[in-house]
Order: sequence, then C-alpha cells, then structure tokens
Amino acid sequence: MSKASLDSYYTKPNNLVDWFEESTKKFSSNELFGIKNKKTNQYEWVTFAQVAERVNNLRGALNKLGLKKGEKVGVIVGNSVEWFVCEQATHGLGGVFVPMYEKELQKVWQYIIKDSAIKYLFVSTQKIYDTIKSFDISTLKDVFILFGEGEKTLAELEKMGKANPAPSYKPHWSETAVIIYTSGTTGDPKGVLLSHGNLTHNSRVSYETFNVGVHEIGLSILPWAHSFGLTTDLHLFIYAGWQLGLAESADKLLINFSEIKPTHMNAVPRVFNIIYDKIQQSVAADPEKKKIFDAAVAEAVKNRDLKEKTEEFKFYDAVAFSTVRNIFGGQLKQVVSGGALIKPEIALFFSDVGLPTYNGYGLSETSPVISNNGPKRGNKYGTVGKAYKDTKIVIDKSNVGADSPDGEIVVYGAQVMQGYHNKPEITKEVMMPDTWNGLPGIRTGDRGWLDEDGYLHITGRFKDEYKLENGKYVHPESIENEIKLLRYVSNVIVYGEGRIFNVALVVPDFESLKTDSKTAAWAQGTPEETIANKECTDFISQQITEHLRKSFGGYEIPQKFLYIIEDFSVDNGMLTQTLKLKRRNVMEKYGERLRALYDNV
Repeated sequence: MSKASLDSYYTKPNNLVDWFEESTKKFSSNELFGIKNKKTNQYEWVTFAQVAERVNNLRGALNKLGLKKGEKVGVIVGNSVEWFVCEQATHGLGGVFVPMYEKELQKVWQYIIKDSAIKYLFVSTQKIYDTIKSFDISTLKDVFILFGEGEKTLAELEKMGKANPAPSYKPHWSETAVIIYTSGTTGDPKGVLLSHGNLTHNSRVSYETFNVGVHEIGLSILPWAHSFGLTTDLHLFIYAGWQLGLAESADKLLINFSEIKPTHMNAVPRVFNIIYDKIQQSVAADPEKKKIFDAAVAEAVKNRDLKEKTEEFKFYDAVAFSTVRNIFGGQLKQVVSGGALIKPEIALFFSDVGLPTYNGYGLSETSPVISNNGPKRGNKYGTVGKAYKDTKIVIDKSNVGADSPDGEIVVYGAQVMQGYHNKPEITKEVMMPDTWNGLPGIRTGDRGWLDEDGYLHITGRFKDEYKLENGKYVHPESIENEIKLLRYVSNVIVYGEGRIFNVALVVPDFESLKTDSKTAAWAQGTPEETIANKECTDFISQQITEHLRKSFGGYEIPQKFLYIIEDFSVDNGMLTQTLKLKRRNVMEKYGERLRALYDNV
C-alpha cells in the first residue's frame, strides 16, 4: 500500500515540527517547562514562545554549520529545555535526532555515534566532551557543550543562529524523526527508526484515551531518551499545551511532588511500590495509626462499586487517604504506568485512596504504546489494557502449539517502527511479511493472551524463558517481578535452565531490613554482616517462598538462595537505562556462584 493511502491514519499535525509550531501558536504565553533553579531552590518556568525562540535560533545555527536533510544530530543530555531545543532544531532542518543517556558506558556512546553517523553532538558536561573528543569517528564533525561559556557552547550557537535565521522544513509523516537505541541486553544496541508519523500518532492517541482538562501539569520522571518519556510526557504535553515540571532526581521525587503538584503523571511501577512500602512501614510503626488506616482501607473496599460513597468512607478519606494524596502534591488525578505491571493489590490500594493507576504496554519499536487501560476504556487490573486506535494485536501460537493458552504477541499498527538502523537481517526477523489495513506488523518477543473483552495479559518473554530438567517452562521475569514486591528485596535474578529446580540471587533492601521491627536486630551492622547472618537470610528466603506460593507452581519457586550486597545498577552494567535486567552480565559475574548452589544435589 502506498504512503498516500495511509495518510488517513496520520492526522495533521503529523510531524514534530508542525506539532510544536501549531501548539506554540495556540499556547504561546502558556508555561511549558519548569526547571529547578539550584541557587534559589525554586522552580522557574519558560513559555512556549520562549522555547520556540531558542529553537529558531539553534535551527539557524545548524543550518549555517551545514546540517542537511537526513543527517544526524545527537545529544548526551538529561531531560532539559536544551534537550528539546536540540531535538526541534534538528527536525526543523529535516535532520534525524539521536538521544543518548548521560549515565552510559563509553563504548556504548562510541558505538551509537559511529553506527548512526552523528554529524553534530551536544553534551552536558566538559567531562563528557573530553571523552567524546578522544573518539576517532570520521563522521562526527563537531561537539558542543550545552552549558557554560565559550566558542563550543549552545549559547554561542544560538547567537549565531539569531543572526542567520532559517525557515523550518516540514517533514512528511513517513520521514525518520529519531533513532532510539535499545538497551542492548544481548549484543550491541539496536537503533530503532521511528518516523514523525509514528511519534505524533502515538502521542495523540495517548492523549485521547484519558479524561483530561484544558490545563494539566505533570512531573517528568521518565527519560526522554526512551520512547515512553518521549511520547507520553514530552510530546503529549506539548500537543495539549500543558505544563511539564522536570524532576531533579529519583531521590528528590517526594520533594518535587510537593513543589510541582502534578495532576497527571507517567511513571514505572517501582515508584509506587516504594511509596506503598513506605506508607505500610509508617502505619505499622504506630499501632493507633494502623488501626485507623486498616479500618479506612476496609471501608474503601466496601465502597469500590458504590456511586455514592458512605459517610464512613468520607470520614476516612478526609483523615487518612488525603494524607496519601498529599504525598503526590494533593492534585494528582491519574497515573499511567509502563515497563512492568503494577501488582493488582497495590494498584487497587491507590485507586481506593483516589489515585487511579492505569497499566499500559509497549516497546521502543512501537513508539512505544501498544495497549493501555484508561478511564475512557475501562481498567482491568492485572492486564495491560486494550489495543490502541489503529492497532491490531494477534496472538501467534505457531511456536507453542494451538492448545497453549498464550502465544507470541504480534502487533500491527500506525506506531510500528520503520526497522533497525543498519541491521536489515534483524529487521527482517522481527517485521511481519504481511500488513493489516496497510499498516506494518512486528513480533514483540513477548508472550501473552487476549481475554474475551479484548484486554491483553502478559505472561513472559520468549528470549528469557527456559526449561527445567523436568521439561516445564519457566518465565523468570514474572517470578522476579513478584519477588521484588517484597520490602526486604531490592533486586533478584532467577536461574535454573536445564536444572532440577530454580535458584535465586538476591540483593536485600538493607534499609528496609534496618527499619522493619521483624528484622532490625539482624541488620544494624554492615551489609556484609547482615547477609552473613543465617537467621536473617533464612527469614528473607522464607518470605520469598511464602509469597510466591500464592501465584506460582512449586516447580517455579526457587529452592536455594545466594545473597549479595552489591545492587544491580546502570553504573555496574547489570541494568539497562530503563532498569531492565542484563542477564548475561549478571551471569558472567555471579553464574559460577549460582551454579555452585546445585553442588551435592
């Protein structure tokens, strides 16, 4: 099917240049981005018009430097006004934008810069600048620092561009807008080619699935270098003319909530798991408070299906639940969660206190959203919702047998990527040979099933599953996600391929162990002393086992445990930038010790 015949799917504005410019015309004086001033410790806001002026100036400079249509501009920068200015200036000349993370391995930067043939690169610090300048990459013509003074700074470029204005180019929806590099859990990162149509369509449909007002304010937690933050935070808020405050860091979220007072937010489940756990610990520490809170929760459960709430609920809402809402600033109406599933009981708890959460599902390769729950389409806990507009989900059972309750999730839609940059063979492996209504399809690699109401249930990931010695399949990610809901566990990996039973490598949450009355006596020393205490580790192992019995078969539950003190992180190479486990790296470091758990069995 021709591009022209697909135009109806990509409603205008269908490129990111018109997307921003039309919003600027409508919302010129509206505040767009809020940034914490480190000197005053206050959030300061810039308007659509102020940001547009900077975009125009940088576009003029990049034009003067010689950036041509289709050439690449990259950034190694965290979420900031400058990040967006670089993105928009690039698109305004028909360029392709390549975002990277500040906390990344140098070899990954080097690979991405070379693979994508970045021509101009913007970095956040002198240290990163010096690192990049040490690379020998012929296609990289120049590097600029976003902040500071001097010839190679964004400020100097903006001055140049102001004196040399250039009109904006309006890309066709089918032109490549960004290359989002996947995290590379196995092998080199893959550059996902996303078009202007992919990104604008996904943002627009995301907007349409929620009950929103004329004016909303959000707290930007997700990195824009990942498609979830790019689509559902940055581009969606621009389309709607809303305010977006930028979070300072993960450890300052609670402070930022109180300062920004968001009404709408996108996040990952870990945020809510941590806050839920803090609430439970706080309540448990005060018997009188716990009595009131337990009564409030019980009353909330009774009121779930009532249109008119009872007087008892209204009382508890005022004395107990309002306190929970105030943690998030007191104005939050709804939360979208992706990356993993919020456990149903946690999601229901937040819904009961007036903070409904909506799980969604997607991939970098699908811009990213494929399906979601929402106030306009229903909210079935334990699922990732219904397929988006202009999206078809198919469950392919060809690799598992027709009798299997689930299969591989295959997606056709307006959000499906153009392919992987410079990787035609891998592209061919994942892209479907046919289309649906002219729209491309892709194999997700995930397992799942659709219920009778069209809600998608995720059951695992094909590349991570393995067989035990008895022939039974194990989906380790599902088990790991369940274990990580326990307050005593920070991280975990489950292993057992070809073995008689599963084992687990566990990183305890040492802070929780210290503050919990059941474990505090064991955890007042160093982390090394804590995991050397067999009473403590046996207790955690027992908690894991009892917790898993509620949801998993006996063959899936780890039978032996190895405890370590070093948490998995981006910095030590155990997690991707989106906090997914790099199994290969973990096994390279700890595999021998895990396999030793099977000695004498």
